[in-house]
Amino acid sequence: MTGRYEEPERRHNVSWQPSGGADSHSHGVPGQSANPSQSGPYPVETGAATPDAAGRHQDPPTIHMEPVSGGASGPYSVGGGASGPYSVSGTPQPADPYAVSGGASGPYSVGGGQSGPYSVGGGPSGPYSADPGAGGYHVDPAPSGPHQQVYGAGYPGGPVPGGGPQQYPQQPQYAPQQQPAPQQGRNTSAQEVTSQRLIKQAKRPPQSGWRRTLYKVSGGMVNLGESPGDLRRRELIMRINQPLRGCYKIAMLSLKGGVGKTTTTTTLGSTFSSLRGDRVIAVDANPDRGTLSMKIPRETTATVRHLLRDANRITKYSDVRSYTSLGPSRLEVLASEQDPAVSEAFSEEDYRKTVALLEHFYNIVLTDCGTGLMHSAMRGVLDLADSLVIVSSGSVDGAQSAAATLDWLDAHGYRDLVAKSVAVINSVRPTAGKVDLTKLAAHFGARCRAVCRIPFDPHLEEGAEIELDQLAPETRLALLELAATVAADFPS
Repeated sequence: MTGRYEEPERRHNVSWQPSGGADSHSHGVPGQSANPSQSGPYPVETGAATPDAAGRHQDPPTIHMEPVSGGASGPYSVGGGASGPYSVSGTPQPADPYAVSGGASGPYSVGGGQSGPYSVGGGPSGPYSADPGAGGYHVDPAPSGPHQQVYGAGYPGGPVPGGGPQQYPQQPQYAPQQQPAPQQGRNTSAQEVTSQRLIKQAKRPPQSGWRRTLYKVSGGMVNLGESPGDLRRRELIMRINQPLRGCYKIAMLSLKGGVGKTTTTTTLGSTFSSLRGDRVIAVDANPDRGTLSMKIPRETTATVRHLLRDANRITKYSDVRSYTSLGPSRLEVLASEQDPAVSEAFSEEDYRKTVALLEHFYNIVLTDCGTGLMHSAMRGVLDLADSLVIVSSGSVDGAQSAAATLDWLDAHGYRDLVAKSVAVINSVRPTAGKVDLTKLAAHFGARCRAVCRIPFDPHLEEGAEIELDQLAPETRLALLELAATVAADFPS
């Protein structure tokens, strides 16, 4: 089968003569009757006869076609069944493509019975039926739970002999539950909702001792927390950093020289300035040649005299800063006059003008007074002071001079100032000798607000510039206690 039409050879027009007899056959095919419309094994499609140009009758052309059987017409047979993989029944389909028939819509059929393991009757759904007329709850005798208790005869709620109705005991009336009242006697506020109360605080790393060594060696993996000494130092620093309103003026007094008054002024001021964020200045009010400016690096040759001379031109902090020297701990020092040719002493009026100018730019002003109490500037120092620090040595003569200072102050109308003063016992020698410092501290403790002891330190004995980092740990701790004691009197 070629699949295309072929033009057959022209044949002469042969009239067909039917052959008689049963043995006759067409084209040598036995047992096959001749078809008058087919002259051979291939069916011939005859067309209509058309006359030619001369008017003669002309037979139509014969077209030979391939035999067509009743089987498949191509390489793939198509049966008489369904034309796709899914059979379509003869039932007409609904117009809606998502129509749901009356059968089950899922793989699991749901019967018309109960949907759970426990049947729920038509009674109340709980053990207590709500009675609209009663104020409480009435117990229904028919429990609705899965486990029903069966009562025997004679038991309340069980079957009654004789077929009478069951009698149930009367249930008590339950009053509505009362909500617990809030706790009285403790008032809470939003101020208690702080990060310190809500966030778990991690252990602070140790700052000293063998705990710090272990913390460093382990790379921070072993943290035993702060030692008691670290906790003590942190508590003192918190007291030193308490808020301060205005300018607090501290006068450092001593009748006897050589007891460490100027050194105590520098170390106390340096402790305040290194821990607090405000400005701290120490003023040398010694009418003679003072040594306060030698305790820190000297940055300027200006003195208190130059400041008073230019007081009318000072309007901001940077103007004052050009007359002071700044130490490593941020302590500023205003030096006294160093020229021996100047015969004019530092008077009370000069001191008052100086403090009136400094209190606009500094929060703490320490005044290093001279060794005497009768010089001209002393009255102005005492009148403006908020607190006194009486410095004494651990010797007998130093203790006597400090006690005489307290007596003089009491006699000249400064009893209230003495009551709020702080006594400092400064050890200027490595050993105290035979002097009982405990009894000396008890003597000052009976007259002053507090007593502090500063141990001997080789760095302070040098008499040169003072750096807090060069001090011994015991000395640093004693200075922290002194600063915290003085700060306890700060107005807030």
